[in-house]
Amino acid sequence: MQQALLAAPKIAAFLPPQRILMGPGPSDVHPQVLAAQARPTVGHLDPLFIGMMDELKQLLQYAFQTRNEMTLAVSAPGSAGMETCFVNLLEPGDSVIVCRNGVFGERMRQNVERCGATAITVDNAWGEPVDPTAVEAALKANPQAKYLAFVHAETSTGALSDAKTLCALAQQYGCLSIVDAVTSLGGVELRVDEWGIDAIYSGSQKCLSCVPGLSPVSFSAKAVARIKARTRPVQSWFLDQSLVMSYWSGGAKRSYHHTAPVNALYALHESLRLLAAEGLEQSWQRHRDMHQLLKHGLTELGLKFVVAEPYRLPQLNTVYIPQGVDDGAMRKQLLELYNLEIGAGLGDLAGKAWRIGLMGYGARREHVALCVKALSEVLLNQP
Repeated sequence: MQQALLAAPKIAAFLPPQRILMGPGPSDVHPQVLAAQARPTVGHLDPLFIGMMDELKQLLQYAFQTRNEMTLAVSAPGSAGMETCFVNLLEPGDSVIVCRNGVFGERMRQNVERCGATAITVDNAWGEPVDPTAVEAALKANPQAKYLAFVHAETSTGALSDAKTLCALAQQYGCLSIVDAVTSLGGVELRVDEWGIDAIYSGSQKCLSCVPGLSPVSFSAKAVARIKARTRPVQSWFLDQSLVMSYWSGGAKRSYHHTAPVNALYALHESLRLLAAEGLEQSWQRHRDMHQLLKHGLTELGLKFVVAEPYRLPQLNTVYIPQGVDDGAMRKQLLELYNLEIGAGLGDLAGKAWRIGLMGYGARREHVALCVKALSEVLLNQP
C-alpha cells in the first residue's frame, strides 16, 4: 500500500537583514555584483556565456597579473581551489616543503598527505610571517623536494608573508611554488608572473567582494607541463584540470565537463570588472588607507594588534580581546545592536582575538567609523 506523502512544510521566504560584514569573510558584496547575479540564467554552453567566460579569464589574468593560459575559476569555494592545486600537481612519493604559521598552512599539509606525498614542515609562530631563512634551510636539507607551499595572507592571524622572496627561493632550489592567495587577491600587491608563482588559488568572497562559492586559480606553463606529465590520473575527477582545460580554453566550441554555476560567474565577472575599473594599485592603496584609519581608532580604544606592523594585513586586522571581556557576548551585541559582524579568533587564537576585515567593497570610511564607534560603546558597557 502506497504511503501518504509527507506534509508540505509551511516556510516563509528567507529575508536576511542587511548586515555589515567586517569579519574574515565573506565580505560585503557590491550592489552591482548582487544585481549581476540576478540576471537571467543562460546555458553554460550558450555562445554568449562562452564569450563572457573569455572576458572573465582576461579579468582574472589582470587580477593575478599573469599571462598564464590556464587561469580560471573553479566551481567551488577557495578550499576546493587549494585542493585543485595539490591534487593536480602532487603524486604519491613527492616531497613538499609546507610552511605553517596558522590554520591554512596546516590545511596545506593535510592536502599534501592526502595526496600520498610527504610534507616537510617549516613552522613559525602564529602572527608571524613565514621566515625565508628557515625555508631556505629546509630546501637545502631536502634536495628531493619538488614543491614549496605557503600562505601569502594567513587568514587565521592577519600575517602577510613575502611571496616574492619565497618564490625566488623555490626557483633557486628547483621547486614549483604553490601559493594560497585567498585573502590577498585584490587587497595587497600580488604579481604572479613577476614573482614566478607556479600555482595559486584564491576565493571570490574576500577582497573581490563577490558572492562565496568560486575559486580563481592559475597555473604557470611549468605547472601545466607537470600536470601533463603525470604518471597516474588525478585522484579527483571533478578537480582534474586536464579535463577542465578544454572547457576554459577559448574559442566558440567548449567541451562539456560540468554545469557551470552560471549566475555566480556573472557575479564574479562584475566584481572583477569593478576591480579593473578601479585599478589594482588603487585598490591596494585604498586597503592600506582604510587600515590606517582603523588602526588609529582601535589603538585609541586600547586594543593591541597580534601581528607586528611590517607584516600586518591591511584587509584583516587581528587584535587581542581585552582581559575580562566576554568574546561571544561582545560579538553578539555588535550583531544585534549594529548589524555588524566581526570574526572570532581561530585555532591558537580562539577566544583570544578578534579578526576585523576591511575587504573589497567593505574597505570604506563609513565602515571603519561604525566599527570603532560600535566597539567603543559595547566595550564601555561590558560588566
